[in-house]
Amino acid sequence: MDKKYTVQVDDNYHYMDESERYAAGSYSTLEEAIKTCEEITIDSLKSFYESGITAGKLSAQWAMFGEDPYITGDVDQVEFSARKFVSEELCNQIIKEIEGGDAHQAPGL
Repeated sequence: MDKKYTVQVDDNYHYMDESERYAAGSYSTLEEAIKTCEEITIDSLKSFYESGITAGKLSAQWAMFGEDPYITGDVDQVEFSARKFVSEELCNQIIKEIEGGDAHQAPGL
């Protein structure tokens, strides 16, 4: 099966700098590409965790410095937006997971 969807990743710190962009893989299904985008975003959020961080600060750190994946290829519209995916609820879930809390897990956690 042909790989119709490619996940590209921009760096929020180097916004609009294409030299900082990388391809994270090509996928046959849109679902695989979206899952990869979610995983990249969650991993990026986790990298900004520090003891005592709030969900708001975690989200802000990601918005300034995190990885921002998106899908190119056989898509008519934006199929994934990391900015919409990163929510206070997701950030709280990540904080609870890292701190050993029993949280309902989001995709990829």
